[in-house]
Amino acid sequence: MGIFGALTTSVAGLRSQSYALENISGNIANSQTTAFKRIDTSFLDLIPDTGSNSQLAGSVRSSSRETNTVQGDVQAAAVSTYMAINGDGFFAVQKPGSFTDNNPVFDGVDRYTRRGDFTLDKNGYLVNGAGYYLEGIPIDPTTGNVTGSVPQVLRFSNDFLPAQPTTAVTYRANLASYPLTTKHDTSIPGSELINVGDFTANPLIIGTPPQPYTNGAKNGTTQNSKLTTPTPITTSTTLSGLANTDSLGVDFVAGNTITVNGTTITFTVAGGTNDATNIPVDATIGDLLAKIDAISGNTTNPSTVAGGVVTLNSGLAGNLTVSSNNSSAFGALGFTGTVTAVRGGGGTAGTGTVIGSDSKNFIDESVSGGATTAYDISGAPVSLQFRWAKTDSASLGAGHNDVWNLFYQTDPNATGTQVAWQNVGVNFTFGPNGQMNPAVPSVTLANATIGGIALGDVTVNFGASGLTQFADANGNVQVNQIQNDGFPAGQLQTVSISNNGRVVGNYSNGRNIDLAAITLATFNGPNFLKRVDGGAFEVTDESGQALFGKGGTIVGSSLEGSNTDIADEFTKLIVTQQAYSANTKVITTSNQMVQDLLNVLR
Repeated sequence: MGIFGALTTSVAGLRSQSYALENISGNIANSQTTAFKRIDTSFLDLIPDTGSNSQLAGSVRSSSRETNTVQGDVQAAAVSTYMAINGDGFFAVQKPGSFTDNNPVFDGVDRYTRRGDFTLDKNGYLVNGAGYYLEGIPIDPTTGNVTGSVPQVLRFSNDFLPAQPTTAVTYRANLASYPLTTKHDTSIPGSELINVGDFTANPLIIGTPPQPYTNGAKNGTTQNSKLTTPTPITTSTTLSGLANTDSLGVDFVAGNTITVNGTTITFTVAGGTNDATNIPVDATIGDLLAKIDAISGNTTNPSTVAGGVVTLNSGLAGNLTVSSNNSSAFGALGFTGTVTAVRGGGGTAGTGTVIGSDSKNFIDESVSGGATTAYDISGAPVSLQFRWAKTDSASLGAGHNDVWNLFYQTDPNATGTQVAWQNVGVNFTFGPNGQMNPAVPSVTLANATIGGIALGDVTVNFGASGLTQFADANGNVQVNQIQNDGFPAGQLQTVSISNNGRVVGNYSNGRNIDLAAITLATFNGPNFLKRVDGGAFEVTDESGQALFGKGGTIVGSSLEGSNTDIADEFTKLIVTQQAYSANTKVITTSNQMVQDLLNVLR
């Protein structure tokens, strides 16, 4: 065909380069369009059927080459309903065919897009910047379960989220091995424990037998005698004496008194009256301690002196209170003011409750275990407060273990015999390693009622190792987690997109509830989708039907940019321009050759 073939081929080349130029122009124009997918141009050579020795380069035809699988850059966005896809997939969307009373009427045709600039409109739909409405699968906000399997247009109303009563509390804490209660005294073994003898009604677990009485001890400070070379006082040290004698550093004198549990012992002159309530000033410390023990009824644990320290013991009969009108001489025994030694144990059998009249003692002999706001079936809030009381300590020796009881407050205003705190009914025992032994994974607060608000049964879950007992310098309960599953009613305020592809409703009660699952559509032939306005695509026979559940991941508060590379498009623009110019040159040359031929014929 020669010259005429060259002319037609060049025209085809011009047509193909024009097509490429149009695509380049569109790509550049949409370089800032959200999730735009550029269109590249492919060129196909067209070869005429000739002999093997006369083959031609042939003509050309252009076609589009889709880049639907090429992801644009994902960047963070300030809008909580914006989202981007990281990886394969498309959002399923629909577009209204019409509107009735300002409400969209959808045409039922599913389309697909990666444009994720969705915002909530006045009707509760998530609509992107191109006017497409997001599809997904609704989630029941009360159960958290999806309500179907086929995506549908999502709509969120401002309905109230019903209140959910508290049925379970998750609790994790460390109990200090030595609780610093108000009544603790590090010089008195067991003073950190709850003393049921201080209670009108024994607060320990129902049926717990009364604790056996134990001795209460009070130690004085170390004191020395008047000897020239001072030595620690002993039971043989006299209560009054000359310098350089084994006597108290400050003398008791006739007429001084010591009061023991309300009974007065009077000091008499040396060699004077010596009976149950009188003692000569030249008697010994041992004589005085014997009279104190006799008055207090202490027959089991005699008061002693060791290493210059006087120890006053209550014994098992009752508590001991001692004071003197000679503070200086009393100080020479190692004591100041009024000395009290409280016996341990006693009381009644366990009732499992703390009554109103015992509330102060209970607070003084226990430590706070934290609180959580619980809710009844109507959503009424109530403070669920816990306190821990240690009932036994392994530090007391053989036969003792580290045991705690847990209480919750039932009536903050209880008085008299009204129940103020309820024992949960379980002994929490800890081994030397600080772990529960045996483990108590949970307890149930049966028919819990707090301040007149009925909660019903509430399960407190500790887990296998949620409670520990380790030393803590603060001496309190370190609560690591305390939360419950209840909440009041709330109204939907806003929605946002989570990174696991959920539409999350943010309610006025502070709850964040999953409302819908966004399902991504994938295709066996994504580059064969039909492009429509607004960055959307429609299914074709070549693309195959949408497949759900196999796409990439959704990134909340983000947007995917255009996959157009301006620098690359400029390069293609230059190449296209040069190719176009070259084709026009071929046409000009062919035309000149035709003119030359015509001139020869003339």
